[in-house]
Amino acid sequence: MSNRIGKAAYRPVGVLMGIAAGAVAGAIFRQVWQMTAGDGEAPSATDEDRGWGEVLAAAALQGAIFSVVRAAVDRGGAVGVRRFTGHWPD
Repeated sequence: MSNRIGKAAYRPVGVLMGIAAGAVAGAIFRQVWQMTAGDGEAPSATDEDRGWGEVLAAAALQGAIFSVVRAAVDRGGAVGVRRFTGHWPD
């Protein structure tokens, strides 16, 4: 029973925090890309004027930043739910 309480409490929190995590990760990526590449926008995979290395580096950096932000947000949400309900969401 207690496990269900934690899961139920975390579900809406997780959805909202996931949306926020995506926005935060995108903003962080844009800032990091601009500082490292000196370029305003990261290349898309179909950008004909950009090389393979630049496209793949941008994708790897974006994926790493998104994963770290998402993990931090998920972990923070789970800790918050435990503090609020007394149960860890699985």
